[in-house]
Amino acid sequence: MITVSKFLILRCLIVGAALALFAASGAEASTVTSSSTSTNWAGYVAHGSGANFRYVSAVWKQPTATCTPGNPTYSAFWVGLGGYSLNSQALEQIGTEVDCSPSGRAVSTAWYELVPAPSTGIRMIVNQGDVLAGSVTVIGHRVTLTLSDRTRDKKFSKTLTVPSVDVTSADWIVEAPSECNGNGNNCQALPLADFGAATFTHAKADTISKRIGSISSNLWDTAVITLAPGGHQYASYQDAAGGEATPSPLESSGGAFSVDYSTVTPVIGQPQPGQPPGQPPTEAKLSSRAGAEVQPGGVRR
Repeated sequence: MITVSKFLILRCLIVGAALALFAASGAEASTVTSSSTSTNWAGYVAHGSGANFRYVSAVWKQPTATCTPGNPTYSAFWVGLGGYSLNSQALEQIGTEVDCSPSGRAVSTAWYELVPAPSTGIRMIVNQGDVLAGSVTVIGHRVTLTLSDRTRDKKFSKTLTVPSVDVTSADWIVEAPSECNGNGNNCQALPLADFGAATFTHAKADTISKRIGSISSNLWDTAVITLAPGGHQYASYQDAAGGEATPSPLESSGGAFSVDYSTVTPVIGQPQPGQPPGQPPTEAKLSSRAGAEVQPGGVRR
């Protein structure tokens, strides 16, 4: 969730003694305990009773978007802590974004966000195809966010103190960003950009008790989320339109997966996702209302 211009308002079995050590670490039990559908998130979340996190990280390659003139679309890729619970009021996240402007130009940017505060753009050139490494660390109310562009050998790091944090989940997410009004209380997911595929690797998390594991560690529960119309709304009042995103199964390490984009097949005679019945489809506007901004994080409810 960043502001870039007037055009862009804003995740083998080993035997014998090795297996015993492997299980004791609790880091590589490749199991997924639940699945759900969301209108704006796709990827994996680690969560569960007693699983309070202090650190999350991953490596991903900035996807290449396929853009069409006259069809602005949006996509964000991030790691973060919090935001998964329906009751969550905070989310600490850092990531990148690939959006398609109304002219059909792909724009690639970087940002961080500490919900409920608005997002902040990062002054870092990020090209499509660059390899990024992101992490979030929360100790008390101090949040450290880092983003490294390994292709360009550039790094961003910032530590902030915030009044409210959520450490009940660790997230590795592809998102359809949301357009929110000035006070952040009214958000709507925007059309998802055709980002092709996004791959997360070296994904891991660390709890407050300093227990480290991959996404599918048996230290916590693991949820897989598919982005599709009609699913749970993490940051929007209405569905996104124009795209779906489906995570692959986790690799055997439990720390790598990909998310694939696919188009939504419209049902003849029915409104598009997010479109009121009886109304013709409307193109998402980057400046559709005063004070609006595109927010990958958005306000959790």
